[in-house]
Amino acid sequence: MLAPTPTLSPRLLIQLGAAPATKEAAIRAAAQLLIASGCIEAPYEASMLRREGVANTYLGHGVVIPHGMVDDRHHVRDSGLAVLQVPGGIAWHDGQIAHLVVAIAAQSDTHITILRRLTRLIQDEARLAALRTTTRKEEIVAALTEDAPAPGAAGPAGDLRQRFDWTVDYPTGLHARPAAHWVETARACPARIQVRHGAEVADAKNLIALLQLGLRCGDAVTISSEGDDEAGALARICAAVTGLSAGEKAAARAAAEAAARAAGPVAGWNPADAPRVLAGIGASPGLTIAPIHVLSQAEVTVPDVPEPLTSGGDRLHAALAATEGQLRALADDTERRLGKADAGIFRAQGELIADTDLITLACQLMVEGHGVAFAWNQAVERMAGRLSALGNPVLAARAADLRDVGRRVLAQIDPSLRSRHDLPDAPCILIAPDLAPSDTAGLDPSRVIGLATAQGGPTSHTAILARTLGIPAMVAGGPTLLALKNHTPAILDGGTGRLYLDPSAADLASARAWGARQRARAEAEARERSLPARTRDGHTVAIGANVNNPEQVPLALDQGAEGVGLMRTEFLFLERGDTPTEDDQYATYRAMLDALAGRPLIVRTLDIGGDKQVAHLHLPREENPFLGVRGARLLLRRPDLMEPQLRALYRAARDGIPAGAPTGREAPLSIMFPMITSVPEVLALRAHCARIQAELEAPALPLGIMIEVPAAAIQADALARHCDFFSIGTNDLTQYALAIDRQNTELAPEADSLHPAVLRLIHMTCAGAARHGRWVGVCGGIAGDPFGAGLLAGLGVHELSMTPRDVAAVKARLRVSEIGALRALAARACAQEDAAAVRALAVPDEGEPA
Repeated sequence: MLAPTPTLSPRLLIQLGAAPATKEAAIRAAAQLLIASGCIEAPYEASMLRREGVANTYLGHGVVIPHGMVDDRHHVRDSGLAVLQVPGGIAWHDGQIAHLVVAIAAQSDTHITILRRLTRLIQDEARLAALRTTTRKEEIVAALTEDAPAPGAAGPAGDLRQRFDWTVDYPTGLHARPAAHWVETARACPARIQVRHGAEVADAKNLIALLQLGLRCGDAVTISSEGDDEAGALARICAAVTGLSAGEKAAARAAAEAAARAAGPVAGWNPADAPRVLAGIGASPGLTIAPIHVLSQAEVTVPDVPEPLTSGGDRLHAALAATEGQLRALADDTERRLGKADAGIFRAQGELIADTDLITLACQLMVEGHGVAFAWNQAVERMAGRLSALGNPVLAARAADLRDVGRRVLAQIDPSLRSRHDLPDAPCILIAPDLAPSDTAGLDPSRVIGLATAQGGPTSHTAILARTLGIPAMVAGGPTLLALKNHTPAILDGGTGRLYLDPSAADLASARAWGARQRARAEAEARERSLPARTRDGHTVAIGANVNNPEQVPLALDQGAEGVGLMRTEFLFLERGDTPTEDDQYATYRAMLDALAGRPLIVRTLDIGGDKQVAHLHLPREENPFLGVRGARLLLRRPDLMEPQLRALYRAARDGIPAGAPTGREAPLSIMFPMITSVPEVLALRAHCARIQAELEAPALPLGIMIEVPAAAIQADALARHCDFFSIGTNDLTQYALAIDRQNTELAPEADSLHPAVLRLIHMTCAGAARHGRWVGVCGGIAGDPFGAGLLAGLGVHELSMTPRDVAAVKARLRVSEIGALRALAARACAQEDAAAVRALAVPDEGEPA
């Protein structure tokens, strides 16, 4: 059974046909081989078991490399390797099956050559399959002693037994998303599957290898299989490959249609010439001219600090596992909000860093003596370089994906290597996949004068913060944005969601003139921002601001806001890692009252759910969170969240509102509950408020509700009996009325709050409130659109709340209007057939085409 091979250094010991019952038994058996040969002392066996308890030694493709702890190396007498062949396989870790147990006893670096050969061997799946069942020890010896063949020594590429010829009909070729589906299907099959294009062959279970084929539309390939159930495997992979064709073609048609729409005129600035146009969704208005800068990470110098392979391997494994968890969470969140198609890119990125070739290359570099961070970074750069060198723009984008996830892993290996955003000193239009709200809030408006993202929606937190900062922004521009070259001259229209590339001199001059007129108008509006929004015939509309914290109040008041029409309290929960206490919330609400000095403050209670999730609240995962437990539904089910918030609000009212303060719409503090659909919900919430008010001996506060679902709008007259006011959330009302997820980038252009159906629901709400003398506000997106604000006033809305920077323009538009004309305009708008027809009713601004 034992076959010492004295000619090798280190010693190589082989046992064929082993059948250990457990992983522990396999490690002990391999250790006994090393003990019997004199390579290790008996205590090293326990050290090998301890090592397996702290790190998984599975190398890949059925090969494991158990070894001892670094501190126990003194128990190694002589370098050696013991190979335990387990034809039936042994469960190793999380579903991994080991067939070759290669136990390592390393006294010095004499085992490095063998390890390098091992990492090369796991790429040869056919040979590994043969080694699992061979009865000739010489084959295992040869596999672990042969050097790599010289470049070009391999013969011509061949196909496996079962084969299928196919011509790629994906319009954009084989990119990451379909390739990841190929890999997923292939890995579910026991047979070996390969894809050949000309002389190039790729393992169908290896994502990077597939992408390196560089398959374009029209390329001929041969897909072949061999091994267990090879015919069934070929049938499954071929069904997967051809089944994607219709979707890929539909996606290409949609992209072409979007490009055609992008080339059409818009209700804003239009070029006279024909620059290249990329269309997205307008997220923050304004026209800006600057070179583009595609967001990359600043170059990080990765030091090469060698360390033992054992500890380096442990750190790499932990970093890969942590990054895989991050990507899984991103994919799950994206699938929940946007669907499987958009989540596919994150799953594909997960496949990239799980790629055997990539991990093998990193291991080889570590075996050669490089540090783990340096080895990983070099492996990523080499693989990404190969993809970039193929000359395919789609694959170049995949190289960018690989570098991006590679940086994630690098930051896990060594947090000091966490990359930083590298921005030019000169003003630019920043291009990015997406930005976290914290990233957007930290942008310097003097350097980033425009923002265009591939992902996101117009009501995302990033879009809201861009409007707050006054940065023109476009979202949902698609992945083509990320392939643009830095320093390309561009014009960004954040109002229409258009990015014009390489504009002519005439178009640049026209855009500058347009921008100058817009700035002049904005400056004139700003000079009168403190005046009330009173129409020419004397009708006044209250104007508030949407804010998240007391620090934002001074800006809102300076911009002309007359109070806060919406304080989003969920940010108290979103911006920290734990749940704020009653005292934490009390301090914030009291600071808000002090900052407003008696002006109205409307606080919306916790609105968690839908697109806003908070990990520390431990909410159950829902298939459709927008239709689940969110807003008031959550509060009524979670007294631990509702009670502290209501107590903090009533305490702030008791301590911060002087006697004789105004009531009604002018009250210094009002409470508003989100996601209301029925009278019983309102009655239950009012009962809780009355109890807490009495317990704290606090003043009574106006209690209102959000009108966000059609049911509430339709039943507004019944709800108004039990409420002091309504506030309409037009973003959610649009979403629910039109059955369009407001975060869905494909449908976002159709989720227009000026759709006649939404306007009719707003009119019904105002009519129902009027029957009981209640006032109605709007705190959704169209409140900050001057044309939309006029329609809302005409529909009967009394108060508008918006991003502070929108206040001056809305006030100016209302001051030049007459309420009678606005009511007539609103009636005409409700009678239109679609949102485009409603928007066509707008009177063009100066400089716009009629």
